[in-house]
Amino acid sequence: MTFTGNPGKIPDMKIHIPNSAFIGNIDPFISTFNPADREVLEITTNDRWMSMHPVVLCMVAALGDCVKHVVIDEVTATSKHYLTRMRLYDFLRLPSPDSIVEHDASGRFIPLTRVQDSNELAAVLKDITPLLHLPPEDARPIRYIVSELVRNVLEHANSSGGAIVCAQYYSKSNTIRLGIVDTGIGIKRSIEFAHRVGNDLDAIKLALMPGITGTTRREGGTDYNAGAGLFFIKSIASVNKNPFMIYSGNGMYKLLKNKTPSRLRADANLDNHSERDDLPYWHGTAVGIDISLEPTEPFTTLLSLIGKTYTQAVRERRKERYKKARFI
Repeated sequence: MTFTGNPGKIPDMKIHIPNSAFIGNIDPFISTFNPADREVLEITTNDRWMSMHPVVLCMVAALGDCVKHVVIDEVTATSKHYLTRMRLYDFLRLPSPDSIVEHDASGRFIPLTRVQDSNELAAVLKDITPLLHLPPEDARPIRYIVSELVRNVLEHANSSGGAIVCAQYYSKSNTIRLGIVDTGIGIKRSIEFAHRVGNDLDAIKLALMPGITGTTRREGGTDYNAGAGLFFIKSIASVNKNPFMIYSGNGMYKLLKNKTPSRLRADANLDNHSERDDLPYWHGTAVGIDISLEPTEPFTTLLSLIGKTYTQAVRERRKERYKKARFI
């Protein structure tokens, strides 16, 4: 059975969900993406098994926002119920082919969720807390990073669909996998307001530096936007030797796994990474990360540093909020 919102049209935009698509092997998945047609999206899937990172789900859901109609071939894989439970069909505006009993997701995963304002962001942050399985003082810095990444979408991406967020906890490895995707103007156009960049990949690497934000040329950013969200999330992946990727326009930057804990480097070029500038054009930004929650010393130290930055950011925002004009 094929589910479609426009059965009479042959689609040109296509994407294939393979049997495995995680950050380490995400390149083949992205390479199957054909962005030619903005009218119809055709989705195909592996016929036996599908196992994917939340960022992959977010990207497929986000593509559904960009077209008028979606066609998805009959899913025969044994893991097909996963697409229903993670609410992919809801995002694609299609009826689900499966009827399932939804058990409580708390502490296990966050299904595909759209965030378009501060209230929806607060709800996602509330759901992330039990997913982290960390003490409150350690969970707060990660919540802050997620908040900053989503706020960047809401304030700078000009994405009509907001941010799409999805996450899953893996108890065996004590790891959370997180995806945040938008279909806005992309990093290059966003950062060009304040910085000169040559291409999408250059813009990505510049955005990964601390203190760089599209809101100002001033080093260190502003009281509202320190330009550190992407740097911090890359740093967490680096010290934990975890996968991290960011994809925007034709460019993708991906951390490669180190055998030993990495030093924190402000210049993304110095990290052990791969980069590409020849990918199908993604209108917006896709960020994916795995976060190992084991309490290693570098991880704990970094969380403390991020926590201090968070406290300072909140203090500055509160100070500005209560500044009012005085009339004599």
